[in-house]
Amino acid sequence: MSNLPKELKYSEEHEWVKVEGDKVRIGITDFAQSELGDIVFVELPEVGDEIEADEPFGSVESVKTVSELYAPISGKVVEVNEELDDSPEFVNESPYEKAWMIVVEPANADDVNNLMSAEQYEEMINED
Repeated sequence: MSNLPKELKYSEEHEWVKVEGDKVRIGITDFAQSELGDIVFVELPEVGDEIEADEPFGSVESVKTVSELYAPISGKVVEVNEELDDSPEFVNESPYEKAWMIVVEPANADDVNNLMSAEQYEEMINED
């Protein structure tokens, strides 16, 4: 069973979202990193970039494959985790803490409510 913090929201593309006041922090789930294998490179947008829900905002490269990162919500990037440039392995070691990817100011705060709870996400990945 993968590790699924209950306070987070989840997308069908295996991103997690943590609400922090009027901003949200985004990363990929423990399930996603375990499917991908060892992460060797993370490509992220820049501060000031706009991301669109369900559109790619970056990618993660593992020894096996390159996977797009899909934005769970639309908004403006206000912070990017620069540490992943030097330490992409954080995605494997600490997907919910050290390996957050971006912080976004949502275009619409309600978007977060359309994401899945931990229980719903768990059901989805168990169906696959």
